Amino acid sequence: MEKPHYRRILLKLSGEALMGKSEFGIDPATIKYISGEVIEAHMLGVEIALVVGGGNIFRGASVHALGISRATGDYMGMLATVINSLALQDSLENFFDIETRVMTALRVDAVAEKYVRRRAIRHLEKGRVVIFGAGTGNPYFTTDTAAALRAMEVGAEVLIKATKVDGVYSADPKKDPDAKFYDNISYKDVLNMDLGVMDATATQLCRENDIPIRVFNLNKKGELKRMLLGEKIGTIINSKEQV
Repeated sequence: MEKPHYRRILLKLSGEALMGKSEFGIDPATIKYISGEVIEAHMLGVEIALVVGGGNIFRGASVHALGISRATGDYMGMLATVINSLALQDSLENFFDIETRVMTALRVDAVAEKYVRRRAIRHLEKGRVVIFGAGTGNPYFTTDTAAALRAMEVGAEVLIKATKVDGVYSADPKKDPDAKFYDNISYKDVLNMDLGVMDATATQLCRENDIPIRVFNLNKKGELKRMLLGEKIGTIINSKEQV
């Protein structure tokens, strides 16, 4: 078996990734496909932690029109991420018989473990896929920031951001055919050019702690596995010293 480039990773999925071609919720075929991609990576011997958003169910930042406070909306969004985490857990276990653990920043004792850093690391060491739900547990922070925070806490060697495009571009490639693709770019340039790969807080956290960010197209089957085996796929965001 080929040796993977990373020992422990954190994979960030958007809630929208679970929708497939639907306009809302979770598409069964799509979540099974994503689970299959995760399993391929897991079979390489890579320890995998996941953070998933909740935008396919509820987006906290969009509550103003409903007359709901931003803080309340963010808590509602955190609960949406728990729903997605449970769906991923069931998909991984029922379709692929892989042991998983859902750990949440908000206490939902009937369905998930409370997040404890040492326990999360122990689950990873035992070969379990760990899914972190409920973001950071605090309003006004995105799941991107939660992903950066958890990556640091569990000692992930890389934060991998799954998207619908091949990596980082100077503009939306679906709208601008002249958008420039970056195969390698620094944290500083991502922040200065406001490229919107991840929110600024998440990018800065990774910058301060030297955690590289890799961005790839989740819709291309096998891309995650090939990336972990060292192929030049997507975009690498890191410091100039690491380039």
